[in-house]
Amino acid sequence: MSMKILMIIVLVFYAIALLFIFAYSITQATLIYRYLKNKRRKNTNQKDLTYHPLITVQLPIYNELYVVERLIDSICQFDYPKEKLQIQVLDDSTDETFDIVKAKIEVWKSKGINIEHVHRSNRIGYKAGALEAGLGKATGEYIAIFDSDFLPHSDFLLQTVPYFINAKVGMIQTRWGHLNRNYSILTKLQAFGLDAHFRVEQVGRNYKDGFINFNGTAGIWRKSCIIDAGNWQPDTLTEDLDLSYRAQLKDWKFLYLEDIESPAELPPVMSALKTQQYRWTKGGAETAKKHLKSVFYSSKSLGVKWHGMIHLLNSAIFLSTFVSAILSIPLLHIKIALPEFENFFHITSLFGLSFLILLTMFFVSSAMRFKNTLSAILNLIVTFPLFLTVSMGLSLHNSIAVLEGYLGKKTPFVRTPKFNLNKNQTNLIRNKYLLPHLSWVNILELTLAFYFAYGVIKGFQYQDYGLLPFHFMLTLGFFTVFFYSLKESFTAPTT
Repeated sequence: MSMKILMIIVLVFYAIALLFIFAYSITQATLIYRYLKNKRRKNTNQKDLTYHPLITVQLPIYNELYVVERLIDSICQFDYPKEKLQIQVLDDSTDETFDIVKAKIEVWKSKGINIEHVHRSNRIGYKAGALEAGLGKATGEYIAIFDSDFLPHSDFLLQTVPYFINAKVGMIQTRWGHLNRNYSILTKLQAFGLDAHFRVEQVGRNYKDGFINFNGTAGIWRKSCIIDAGNWQPDTLTEDLDLSYRAQLKDWKFLYLEDIESPAELPPVMSALKTQQYRWTKGGAETAKKHLKSVFYSSKSLGVKWHGMIHLLNSAIFLSTFVSAILSIPLLHIKIALPEFENFFHITSLFGLSFLILLTMFFVSSAMRFKNTLSAILNLIVTFPLFLTVSMGLSLHNSIAVLEGYLGKKTPFVRTPKFNLNKNQTNLIRNKYLLPHLSWVNILELTLAFYFAYGVIKGFQYQDYGLLPFHFMLTLGFFTVFFYSLKESFTAPTT
């Protein structure tokens, strides 16, 4: 194969990656438009504040020593008629969490709370299996679900359940809040990214009954909807996304309530964040593989189908970003070697519009949080470049997860370690579930940091500054991710 043909192949794959990023970004732009339009219209969803049906609250846990007590305490203090509330602690724990849960349940039972300890001696089906097992014993007409890192407000049910008066509503999702947003730069960046999803994306997708997803927690399902859609299934790592699409393909209506916040703890360390990101991105790829064809051939409108398919391909944005980043270094040399492709390079520079769309989405999200334009702009200036940098640094890790999902490689459901932190706590070493270690992926991340540093140097040498900010952020991003991983690997956990 001649060198010129090889260069052209590089350009083709680079163009494909950029085209997907561009298509994704244009879709995001429509979500921004829908979000802003939705904010100006009156909420027309039906609700009945006197509607108090039987509710089952499910708390799926697995070895949650540090947070399970506060979770149970929070749920048992819900402001809802006791005689219409059932609480299930779906406990797959294999450590002392089991005894802590048992003791805590006895305390609340003595106070008249209907709470059950549903313990399994195995983890068949992981979280999906636990939810399915609990559903068979659930007495409620509706099923509220909370992960162990959540602390919902006491009026959660009173705020959400009234919307189920509409018989077509199968699921209601609320917005995640962040208990430890300001704990560290890592938690601030996560909150920054999640805010955009839970404001702009979820509202925009829910506009005119588009596909949205149950986020695995802080939402309520109509029990008959779960059963009608085929119940919880463990064949993907994102059982929540999977069930969401199966239900909506059967024409169940989903509601997203942005104004109702459900606070939760963010992963405060890189290894915990990577665990969460791996499960989300790989599970998203698995679910896309499972449902893309069904969405395409569904009876939904063209716009709903397009947004649904891009939503399912969400995790592929990491793969496209990684591919375009890797190929951008040889691109510096190809520009000199193939001057006849000058028009191609001019066209690809237009894809900078994707960056502007992303910037706009995060500005809109920040503006809703701060309610003050100047504060939102200052927050954006400081946080957006750092968020983009760390996201790029995670692109290798997440790309591997996406490829495994598309190729059908199965891996266990690994839950994210929880910490029960506040801003005054700095010692993370005591978490016995945190077992960080260096792997071949970490070595590749360091290698990529040097690879993109080479791109920065070549950019100056060739006086080609177009990709310089991109390569600089990639260098810093991969080095940051490696540094955090290295630092944690030398911090041996103690019990």
